[in-house]
Amino acid sequence: MFRKKKTPSENILILGLGGIGLYLAKRLVHEGYNVTAIEPDPELIRYADGTLDARLIPGSAMSIACWEEANAPEMDFLIAVTNNDAVNMLAAIIADRFGIEQKISRVRSQEFGNKNSILKEDDLKIDLFIHPEELAAQEIARLIKRTGGDEIIDIALGQMKVMATRINEASPLANKNLIEISQIHNAFPFRVVAIARGITTIIPGGKDTIFPQDQILMMSASEDLPKLIKLTGVKQQRRHRVMILGGGLVGGRIAELLGKTVRVKVIEKNEKRAEELSALLTDAEVLHGDGSDKDVLEAAGLRDMDTFIAATGENETNIMSCMLVKHLMDTTEGREGKQKTKTISLVNKEEYVVLASTSGSDIALNKKTLAGNEILTFIRRTELLSMSHMHGFDVDVVDLIAAPKSPVTRQSLAQLNTALAGHIIIGSVFRDGKWETAVGSTHIQEGDRVIVICNSLYLKEVRDLFST
Repeated sequence: MFRKKKTPSENILILGLGGIGLYLAKRLVHEGYNVTAIEPDPELIRYADGTLDARLIPGSAMSIACWEEANAPEMDFLIAVTNNDAVNMLAAIIADRFGIEQKISRVRSQEFGNKNSILKEDDLKIDLFIHPEELAAQEIARLIKRTGGDEIIDIALGQMKVMATRINEASPLANKNLIEISQIHNAFPFRVVAIARGITTIIPGGKDTIFPQDQILMMSASEDLPKLIKLTGVKQQRRHRVMILGGGLVGGRIAELLGKTVRVKVIEKNEKRAEELSALLTDAEVLHGDGSDKDVLEAAGLRDMDTFIAATGENETNIMSCMLVKHLMDTTEGREGKQKTKTISLVNKEEYVVLASTSGSDIALNKKTLAGNEILTFIRRTELLSMSHMHGFDVDVVDLIAAPKSPVTRQSLAQLNTALAGHIIIGSVFRDGKWETAVGSTHIQEGDRVIVICNSLYLKEVRDLFST
């Protein structure tokens, strides 16, 4: 029907400028991609026009005239993220007819995009299915199931670890700057690579001080993780009792994923939905009530819980409920020596994630960011070995290789500090068969594999630093 014309640059067509679409458009434009978006809502078009350097086309995703105006045959990627599953799936078929090679569609229904589906990826011409609610539920379930008090992720094929933890008054790192910490705690190599404070994420330098209530991100070799955990006082304990506030798509799915291995209680405000969940969740206890009420939480057995998850559709309810839970548990008598209850909140505005993680939530997740980063990783997969986003921090952890004659190979890290300071940290380098913590005298060579931590909006600068 249509013939594809190849262009040397990467052009991306986004359908829908709601939450995920606008988030992706901002990130992709910042990184230098050519973005075109089709959106029917004039208010969203006006807002995007004031914030994006992108081509915006008002109209329906199902209008072939809009596709032609967008010059669809020149596109390399389609990202269909409207609020309608059927439109997103049909859009991939239309994109295929236009010759767009890579198609990404957001689909909330779990009946599509898995091995048991009647219609599979090949049938629908979709290269990547995005299920935001499923991504959030799976990530929370992963955090609950692993043994550890705070978030820990594997990087560099599991040879390095990145750990997030909160600093309290008694921490040996509290009220010290990074230079002091490196001088005092030098028995094994590790780096503090990010600090979340208030609503801000700091990529620290040597003179930056860590204060109580900061949430910090630390990197070490996998074999040194037990020492790092001991240093920071993180208690290793598998969690067996979980309370979930909100039984929507995310909360209900978390209960389903955890129910067979963890004792789960779900509190759902809507009576009809509570009845539905009671029938669906055979391995979880479902209670009907307002979980933002202190008396309801206590009557439901909050004080016996190890983890509290706020997964309603309201930002304020989730953030404030976690603050309430922290207050209730911190004032409970007789809990000395017992692991404190961990709180996890689902936050729908990415601007609130750092705020939530520093005000009452040990971990704050955002569906939009989870889905967006899944898409961004797919788009960049030819140039980045891997990328992870740390919850509660406005940072990405990137694994990549230094290209020949790239800027990062021209000077030592100390000499590069002016360009990197405040936004980018080179954490470690793979050399002579092992990972080494990067220091000021480290000089990256072409072909070196490197772990970089950067503010999320500085990924373009990282790519430029490591590209020819």
